[in-house]
Amino acid sequence: MSSRRTFIPENLYYTKEHEWASVQIDGTVRVGITDHAQESMHEVVFVDLPKIGTTIKRMGLLGTVESVKAVSEVYSPVAGEVVDVNRSLEKAPELINQDPYGKGWIVILRPTNLEADLGTLLKPENYAELLAKGSCGSRG
Repeated sequence: MSSRRTFIPENLYYTKEHEWASVQIDGTVRVGITDHAQESMHEVVFVDLPKIGTTIKRMGLLGTVESVKAVSEVYSPVAGEVVDVNRSLEKAPELINQDPYGKGWIVILRPTNLEADLGTLLKPENYAELLAKGSCGSRG
């Protein structure tokens, strides 16, 4: 068991399944998996990215992240259209381990119902409570 404290940025929204969402200045939403999720998975070796232009429902399947331990599904925190994917992950999937909230982002979406979707997500303090209770979803 690791004694490392999970990092939970204050400016993001979270899902119970351990995805994060960051609303960008242009109204798009950047999505990735949390520090807790990447730590649970251990070494990420492959990321299956969606196609640009794909329309995703809120909590619909965005793709998968494969580690040396397991394959985990990545769900979309908001409904919208995939407008960009992190191609760097194709050659360097370990970016998710190294920088899950920065260079390890997975997709950018153009949301269709942002305000309603954000209301369904966890704020940082609620996500921290979820982790403290041990309600740690299906990763790893």
